[in-house]
Amino acid sequence: MNLIDRDPAVLLDAIRNRRSFSLKEVSPEPIDLALVAQILEAANWAPSHGKTEPWRFVVYSGPARATIGAAFGQAYRLLNPGDRYNPGAEDSQRERVWKAPVWIALGMEPDPKRPEWEELVAFGSAVQNAHLMASALGLASKWTSGSCATHPHVAGVVGFAPGVQLFGFFYVGRPAVPWPDGARRPLADKVRWVSEAS
Repeated sequence: MNLIDRDPAVLLDAIRNRRSFSLKEVSPEPIDLALVAQILEAANWAPSHGKTEPWRFVVYSGPARATIGAAFGQAYRLLNPGDRYNPGAEDSQRERVWKAPVWIALGMEPDPKRPEWEELVAFGSAVQNAHLMASALGLASKWTSGSCATHPHVAGVVGFAPGVQLFGFFYVGRPAVPWPDGARRPLADKVRWVSEAS
């Protein structure tokens, strides 16, 4: 495959147009799970040192989302005992799963022979690949990682073994709002060029 003949501007445009969508900006209507398979295929091609491929995914859609909704609710109860408990907040945790049609549990199974930071970078690259593919398909998505979404109880519910760390969920759906604009501070503020030996 000759990548030199490809237009790199297309890739840069895809990267620049990646966006994260809040749940209120996502349509709850179902999406074709074949699109989700494409998103996960992109994730699977992330780089990893030693070819460890530490990413693990569990996909929830349709009625199965009730399973993680209940898990989020229970996680909230565990995190907020006694006077801190708010039944409305628990209900919000349980009900939010219905605002996006697909929720993907994001797990990392690190190779003990590798430094953890290398596995984390690989895992994050896989999620970034997923996010880029979702955007390229015109889908709204976001990596959500609040305290309920990363709770050990939830990790058990999604079936992650003790050695697999839950880093939240990636939800996907059709955008319910116009595609948002993005902005970045000038690159010159973050880069120092060195072209001669000191």
